[in-house]
Amino acid sequence: MPRRPFIAGNWKMNLGPAAADELARGLRAGLVDTVQVDVAVAPVAISIPAVVGRLKHTGVFVAGQDLHWNDSGAHTGCVSGPMLREAGCQYVIVGHSERRRDNGETNEVVGEKVRAALRSGLLPILCVGETLDQRDGGQAVAVVEAQLAAGFAGLTADQAATVTIAYEPVWAIGTGRAATPDMAQAMHAAIRGWMRRAYPSFVADAVRIQYGGSVKPGNARALLHQPDIDGALVGGASLAADSFVAIVDAATRSGR
Repeated sequence: MPRRPFIAGNWKMNLGPAAADELARGLRAGLVDTVQVDVAVAPVAISIPAVVGRLKHTGVFVAGQDLHWNDSGAHTGCVSGPMLREAGCQYVIVGHSERRRDNGETNEVVGEKVRAALRSGLLPILCVGETLDQRDGGQAVAVVEAQLAAGFAGLTADQAATVTIAYEPVWAIGTGRAATPDMAQAMHAAIRGWMRRAYPSFVADAVRIQYGGSVKPGNARALLHQPDIDGALVGGASLAADSFVAIVDAATRSGR
């Protein structure tokens, strides 16, 4: 069975409840006929209730941007998986490079968060990717495989099949510099190859691998046409309804 394309928008630390509701209103209008692509948006935590309410009955999923590995406790400023579920989220982003860089999240911490997400009934979007120095040093695949090994540690085959992987080369996030379609496809193929070695073939066939890193309407279709690129994790271009809808439309028309 072909993998259903999956486009997710990471709004990062933007859009309080009023602005997030306004963007969700635009998405509700622009995505009314989207039936061939799964779509999710990840607002900042304080805006999740407004977005959940606005997108109710649209088929657009809502994701958290992060979660703590514990369900509750003395963790000031953190949000847990059960809290995100109660707020109406179905997905959660885990291990984004900005969390790894700014908050010192190790591969092992990211793995704990993947397991916490699944324990809470959330579907993880596991982010992996290399820095420019790592790519230039010929370490890109090894770095990504180490991130995958920690992220999937302890998961059964059935659990692993529900995880979405987002390959985001760190050097392409927010820089306006995207990997070429061939570069992105090569890493996506390597990721799927790792999945085939780690799990039964049905897992590698089922897992969706998104590309992230300066995805825009102008480059989305060429990226999404690649055989192992199953969607996109979109940053800046997800903050405007017209550009995000255009990327979803590119996924619809990608011929995958």
